[in-house]
Amino acid sequence: MDYITTMGLEVHTELSTKTKIFCNCSTEFGGEPNTHVCEVCSGMPGTLPVLNRQVVEYAIRVGIATNCEITQYNKFDRKNYFYPDLPKAYQVSQLYLPICRNGHIDIEVNGKKKAIRIHEIHMEEDAGKLIHDPWDDCTLVDYNRCGVPLLEIVSEPDFETGEEVIAYLTKLKAILQYTGVSDCKMEQGSLRADVNLSVRPVTTDELGTRTEMKNINSFKAIARAIEGERKRQIEVIEEGGRVVQETRRWDDNKGASFAMRSKENAQDYRYFPEPDLVPIEISDEWIARVKSEMPELPDAKKARYLADYGLPEYDVDIITGSKYLVEIFEQALAACNEPKEVSNWIMGEVLRLATETSTDVEDISFDFANLGKLILLVKKNVVNRPTAKEVFEKMFRENVEPEQYIKENGLEMVQDDNLVREVVVKVLADNPKSIAEWKEGNEKVTRFLMGQCMKQLKGKADPGTVNAVIAEELAKL
Repeated sequence: MDYITTMGLEVHTELSTKTKIFCNCSTEFGGEPNTHVCEVCSGMPGTLPVLNRQVVEYAIRVGIATNCEITQYNKFDRKNYFYPDLPKAYQVSQLYLPICRNGHIDIEVNGKKKAIRIHEIHMEEDAGKLIHDPWDDCTLVDYNRCGVPLLEIVSEPDFETGEEVIAYLTKLKAILQYTGVSDCKMEQGSLRADVNLSVRPVTTDELGTRTEMKNINSFKAIARAIEGERKRQIEVIEEGGRVVQETRRWDDNKGASFAMRSKENAQDYRYFPEPDLVPIEISDEWIARVKSEMPELPDAKKARYLADYGLPEYDVDIITGSKYLVEIFEQALAACNEPKEVSNWIMGEVLRLATETSTDVEDISFDFANLGKLILLVKKNVVNRPTAKEVFEKMFRENVEPEQYIKENGLEMVQDDNLVREVVVKVLADNPKSIAEWKEGNEKVTRFLMGQCMKQLKGKADPGTVNAVIAEELAKL
C-alpha cells in the first residue's frame, strides 16, 4: 500500500543578543559550565525577570521577513514541566498571544513552488543542558544556556517530503542570518528542529498519529530521521500495530529513533499567564521602523543578482542561500568588478577548500576583498590561473595578501616570449619519440609536451602562449 507522509516543524533558533532574555548574564557559547548564570536564570525564589527589548525587536524582524502578522498586544505565559535542566520547573513562553502569526515561506523543489504556512512564532527562554557522563554513570547539569533567548517558529503540517523540509530549513536559515538575529550554527545548537511526522494510507484523508523527534541539529540528520521514522511507522501499521503519540530521540549513528516519553499536549503543561511580566504593546511606529531597517532578503537578492550580473541560477541559489557567501561575493566583487569570475571562484575553490578543511561557511575567515585582488592579478597576466589557485589556497588557510605573497615567492608569470620559445624548442628536441607519434597523427602527444614545457617554466608561463608556440614549432616540422 502507498502512504502519504505529513510533517510539521518546530524550529528553535537562539538569538544573537549579548545577554539573556530576562537577565544580564552572557549568552556567549563555550564558557565553563555554570559560569553564565545568576539568581534570575537559575530560578532563585523572589527574583524578578526583566525583558530584553532586543529580543522583541528580533522577533518583529523575523515576523516581517516571514510574512507574518505582528501581534501588537502580546504577552508571556508559564509552561510548567519538571526537568533537571529547568531549575524553575517552568519555562516562560508564549501560548495564547504569540508575537507573530499566520505567515509563510515560499520554497521550490524540483521546479515546483510551494508556500509553507507558519502557524506562529513565539519568544521563550531556553533550558539548561544535560551532560550524560558514561564513565561515572551520572548526569550533570550546565545552566549556562538557561535563559538564552529563543524564537520558536512553528509551521503548519504542510510538508510531504524530506526535500521540502530541507528546502524550507535552508530558506529559513538564510532569512535568520540575513536579518542578523541568529548565527544559526547548528553544531552549537543555535538552530535545531523538532519534526512532527505521521503517515496515512492514500485511501484515507484522516491524518495518522504523529510522533515528534526532538532537537535534530543537522540537515543531513533531519533528512535521515524523516526517512527512518517514516519507514518505522509504516512497518508498525503493516504489522497490525498502532503508532503511539510520543516524543522520540533520533540517533544518527544508529540510524534509528527511540522512544523518550509520551507526547504532551498543551493541557499537560498547565499554562497560565506569566505573573512577573507585563504584556507587550508594539506600536505601528515600531513596526514601521523595523520594516524600514530591514536588509535585502534572499529572494530579493537572488532576483537582483540574476538581473544585474547574468549569473547562472544554480550559482545564485548557492551564493544567496548563505549570508556568509554573499559577504564573500560582494566584498570580492567590490575589489574587481568581475561578477562571473567571483562566482566561479566561490563555486569552485572557496567551497572546495571549505569541504577539504571541514570549515563551515560561516567560519571562513580570509580577507574577502583579497579574492577580488587575486582575480585582477590573473586578468592582468601577473599570474596564471593554476598559480592563482595555489596562491588562493594559501590565502584561504593563512590569510596572506596575494600581491605581496606572489612577489615574495617569485610567482609572477614569465613574460619573456623568447624564453618560452627556447624552452619549447628544447622540449621538442628532447622528445623525438613524441614528435614521431605526433607525425603519425597522435594529437594527444601535445598535452604531454605542454606539461613538459610548463614544468621547465615552473608553471609560471601563460598556458595559452605556450600552446601557441608549441603549435608553431610543430608546424615547422
